Amino acid sequence: MRLPVAHPRMNSAPGFRTVALIIASAMFMEQLDGTILATALPAMSESFDVSPLHMSVALTSYMLSLAVFIPASGAIADRYGSRNVFRAAIALFTVGSVLCGVSGNLPLLVMSRLLQGIGGAMMVPVGRLVLLRSVPKSELVSAMSWLLVPALIGPVVGPPLGGFIVTWASWRWIFYINVPIGLVGMWLASRYIPDIRLPDKVRFDRLGFVLSGISLSCLVFGLEMASHGGTSLLGSTGLVVGGLVAGALYVWHARRVENPILDLSLMRFTTFRLSVVAGSLTRITAGGMPFLLPLMMQLGFGLSAAHSGVVTFVSALGAMLMKATSTPVLRKFGFRSTLVWNGVLSMLCVALCAAFRPDWPLWTIYTILLLSGFFQSLQFSAYNTVAYAEVPSERFSSATSFYSTFQQLMLSLGICVAAAALQVSVTWQGHERAQLPDFSVAFLVITFISLIAAPVSALLPRNAGAEMSGHRSR
Repeated sequence: MRLPVAHPRMNSAPGFRTVALIIASAMFMEQLDGTILATALPAMSESFDVSPLHMSVALTSYMLSLAVFIPASGAIADRYGSRNVFRAAIALFTVGSVLCGVSGNLPLLVMSRLLQGIGGAMMVPVGRLVLLRSVPKSELVSAMSWLLVPALIGPVVGPPLGGFIVTWASWRWIFYINVPIGLVGMWLASRYIPDIRLPDKVRFDRLGFVLSGISLSCLVFGLEMASHGGTSLLGSTGLVVGGLVAGALYVWHARRVENPILDLSLMRFTTFRLSVVAGSLTRITAGGMPFLLPLMMQLGFGLSAAHSGVVTFVSALGAMLMKATSTPVLRKFGFRSTLVWNGVLSMLCVALCAAFRPDWPLWTIYTILLLSGFFQSLQFSAYNTVAYAEVPSERFSSATSFYSTFQQLMLSLGICVAAAALQVSVTWQGHERAQLPDFSVAFLVITFISLIAAPVSALLPRNAGAEMSGHRSR
């Protein structure tokens, strides 16, 4: 068994909280960037002279880059050290942000977002890996809460800040504000992040990296092209088929090498397998909702970017409020019951967004969005924790890479599904541009898909993750 080498600072109890907050600061920068961008899409589409629906590629290109490069994050951190990789990732993300800000057209923005994604692919998974290796499983729920609370400030601040920037300045400043955050993050990483690495060098799976990258990129961009409508059906179909073929070749390859870049044998662990499957279904909504809601507020309700930002930030505020209750909820009900019933409640709240109309009282819309953010955040906290309940510590690196890859892939797919449902409804109803009934259709489509996660979660053992949650079933 190859045990990771850690800096002695991590042995003290306050150490993991300090490291968690530094990692959360990196997540804050990433989440702030994503939520601000969603609010700014209509203004950016006007600047680039393209349809607002086509701006979804600015979101999916970043997530595509994450999905392609996250599989390599664990192996790279093991080889070169978590501190070096984490610091370099922040630097790369910051440089990508500057390039996004100076982009003069959509293709250049997409290329810059891909560069940003390479930095993000190393930043968050490596940080999570450091935390997993330094905290006992009995404290993992608490540690994850420390990690996620500051990171949730990004989605809370993002929509109103993005609306303010777009309304009173230029959308380009939504990228420039990452520069000071990135510089501070690099300094903190150099000072506090431990240099955890494996003592034995593991051979990097180059062929697996190429095959998985081709598969994921073809699938995401094929679905992205298909979601727009009016593009080449042959081209999008060819990309999807190519992605499936490359994926099949990767499965064949992974069964024949010792350390595949995406370790499929992890799916033998029940909690990990069910968390991946159910969590993937749920993330269809998590990816689609941030894309749909700002567009609905601006195109359907006629609100300004600043006003729509104030409305949409409420769901992120609900997510932040949840963090104080996640530990006692999981201790009382356990992972299985929480994931089943909380999953249903969260999807019902998202489905209610389909009924939003301008004549609704604002307090009603705020309440639904607040509850939606609350329940969804609890759902993802539970999925992200129970996934590692049965995974041995020496396999945390490969498990984190595998889990994060599917997480980002499904968030990208959520945007594609939402954009496709919106485009199909616009075409079917003969509208010149997206209207409120079209958004209603898109919300109901992503909700229906994510509801399938509830019966999948019900397959978890009754005592799943009891060591983490402290729950004891009767």
